[in-house]
Order: sequence, then structure tokens, then C-alpha cells
Amino acid sequence: MRRPMIVLAACALALLPGQPASAAAPWGPLAPPNPFLGPPGAATMHGDAGSSDVTALAGPTAAGAVAAYPLASACPTLLEVSDRLVVALCTAIAGQTPTVHLLDPAAQGPLAGSLAALPLNRGSLLGGVYAYLDQVDRLVVVDGTDRLLRIRHERDATGTWRLISEAFADLGPVLPPGDAVTGLVPDWSGNVWFASGQGVAGFVTATGQVAALALPAGERVANSISSAPSGQVAVATTHALYELRAAASGVPEIVWRAPYDRGSARKPGQLSWGTGSTPTYFGPRTGADYLTIVDNADGQVHVLIFRSGTGELVCAAPVLGEGGPGSENSPVGIGRSVFVASTYGYPYPALPEGAGPAVPPSAPFTGGMTRVDVDGDGCRVVWENTVRSAAVPRLSTADGLLYTVARVGADHTTPLDGYAFTVLDPETGAVTAAQHLPGTVVDDPLQTAPLITQDGHLLQGTVTGILRVG
Repeated sequence: MRRPMIVLAACALALLPGQPASAAAPWGPLAPPNPFLGPPGAATMHGDAGSSDVTALAGPTAAGAVAAYPLASACPTLLEVSDRLVVALCTAIAGQTPTVHLLDPAAQGPLAGSLAALPLNRGSLLGGVYAYLDQVDRLVVVDGTDRLLRIRHERDATGTWRLISEAFADLGPVLPPGDAVTGLVPDWSGNVWFASGQGVAGFVTATGQVAALALPAGERVANSISSAPSGQVAVATTHALYELRAAASGVPEIVWRAPYDRGSARKPGQLSWGTGSTPTYFGPRTGADYLTIVDNADGQVHVLIFRSGTGELVCAAPVLGEGGPGSENSPVGIGRSVFVASTYGYPYPALPEGAGPAVPPSAPFTGGMTRVDVDGDGCRVVWENTVRSAAVPRLSTADGLLYTVARVGADHTTPLDGYAFTVLDPETGAVTAAQHLPGTVVDDPLQTAPLITQDGHLLQGTVTGILRVG
């Protein structure tokens, strides 16, 4: 299956006077790469097993062409395999069918577009959004019939690319009727951990055996999950943050549980009533000393930083004081620093089933970002800005820059709003460069995470396909 790629005229990447790009600061360390994941920084939606949203690859900081891949699908998950092709997990606009696409981000002209496509069985809105690449470049995903799939790509004798799916395990027997898996991650022993919307967490062993436990009644999981080299797996429900592990008896067990302030209702610009964070591992010694989420407290929200292994609350700090008080996005975490972006008031076109009403029903999208550092046994806010991030920011340790896509327009959003590829200095929060992107509402990034490739491209999923910068 081939689709045309539309190449658009390049727009100048303007450096702002007096705001130099940060030199490659000694950001880190990151946790060691998970041996059961694909290329570091590009194997999960949030880059790695710890969901750091950090990459060791440099982004496109010079003026360059912008290309669009119009796939008629929303594409939240973009992963790069070892051969530098990109696997995209998208949801087709027509029929809401999850579809895996294989793309060549370096291709131009008639060779560009989807090299191969594989529709999957349909599940819930969030089911199938989170997937990852394993150590042999297979996409690991759960389809709408609760089958854990491994999808590889290969080229036949005629040179045609194919996507081939193999079922590895059936999770249906451990899930309640109507439930769906929302998060997947491997641990450092090779177990494939999962968490479901209705609060079932567990893992699949290397031999395909499934073990699971039910989290407390009424707690839902609306985001992905993360793992650390210690063997712990982090799950954030709509009520509490957990670390789990595989017990010696071969079943999952809870290491600790920490409730947080979930507020009195779902906020506008969030997809569930509770934290919008995929838990993020980070830390100054092992790269996974700490675990962080953002709460959903009424009014001011807070970044909460816990000690991995014990659940001790290291510190909490108010964030997003310059912007909207709520975040659906996973924080960026590395070394002693956490970066949080506001999604309060963001106009998502659809909500998951059971999301519940927002209070208030809507709000302006004012945006805003905050950096918080762990300082001794406390937290301090380093900076806040008013950038209206429309994507999950990504930090590069190669060039010391923070990348996102900003929404351009009035705070009261309209379908005519535009978007701009935006580069920030993580030391100060200042915008160092901005490049206009094509399109209006059809190119909405929907607060999804970008992918920085080995060739220095930045790919951003949108509501109708993918944009490439550089």
C-alpha cells in the first residue's frame, strides 16, 4: 500500500535574539537500556522503558523542508526500527480501525508514504495506543480481541514490504468483559507487563504464561506503564501510583501504593479523572532513582516525586502556575530535572468511554510549562513559561534542547489555529527557535509524542497522519 507524501515549502527556523540555544548540557544519566527493547530513545511512545521522553539523538535545529504523510488516520505512536524505517500505530478516521503502517522517513517523491499497512482488530479508544518495539524490531501490541501480538516487517522477493503478525498470548481470560489493555512495557527479565482500563495488571512470561492481579475496585488505568532496571513496574491509576514486581512465586505483587489528590472531577483537556501522567522514572544516580507523576488537584496541580523501591514521597511542587492547571502528558524526566507541560483546556476531538464530564465543561487552552529540580530532599521550581505545547515535549541529550509543537492562535481555540515546531532551552525555558507548520485542525498533534530519528528528522503524529521536520 502506497500513499503520496506531500512536500511543502520550507519555512525559516528563526533564532530569537538574546536567546542562544543551550550547549549540550550534561543531562543525565538515563537508566541503562532495557535489553528487551529496540533502539534506545525510539522503542516506546515515551522513548524508553522508563518513559523519560529523552533521546540521545539530536533533533532538526536548522531550517529544512516540512513533509506531510496524509494517512487519513490519527497516529499517536511512532517508533524507529534498527533499519531506520518507522513503524506507526494509527487509528483510521473511517471505522476507527487500528492500523500499523511501515514508513521510510527518508524517502521522497513517489517512493514516500506507507510502504505496508496492517489493520488490527478494533478495541477501545485507548486500547492499542501504547505499544513498543522489542529487541528484534517486532512491534508488540494488544489488539481488540485481547491478543498479544508481535508484528515484524520483511521484504519479499519482489521488493515489496510486508507486515506479518503472530499471536503470542491471549489476555482475554484475565480481563473483565469489555475491558482493554491500555499500557505495555517489558521488564528487565523479559516479562511483558500490561495494565488494563478496568485496573487489571500483570505480565506474560517468555513462554507465554499469563499472570495478573486486580487493583482496587473503581481504580482505572488511562495511561501507559513504565519499568526500571530494578525489576519494578510503575502503574498510575485514577486514584494512586503503584510499583509492582514479579514475585518469586511467579505472580505480580504490589511493592507499594501511594494515593494522590485526584481532584473533584475530570478537568477539561484531560482524558480521565485522575493523573494524566504515564509514570516517569528518572534520577541522578541510576537514572531510575525516582518516579514522578502530576496530580489532578483542584486549582493548582503538583508534580509528585517518589523514591523508587519504597514509595517515599521525596517532594512535591506546584506546577503550571503560569498556564492551565492540569496535564494529560507524561513528564519529561532526567537527572534531577522534571519538565511538565499543561494540557488544560485542550480541545480533544474524542474522549474515552467512561471519561465522565469535565468541570468546568471547557476552558481556554493557555498552555504553559514548568521545570522542577530535586534539590536535596526537596523540590524547587527552576522556571515557568507560557508555551502552548500541543505535543509531549522531548529532550535531546545530544544537543541539549527541548522539542515540541506549539499551538498558534487565541487561547479560545478554533479549527483555524495553526502549529509551530518549537525548540526551547531547557536551562531557561526560553524559546530559541520556531518554524511554522502547515495546516490547521487537520494537523492537530493531539498532545502526542514526537519521534526524533537517527537521521535527525522529527516526526510528529497528527489527527490525520504524520508531519516530518528536517
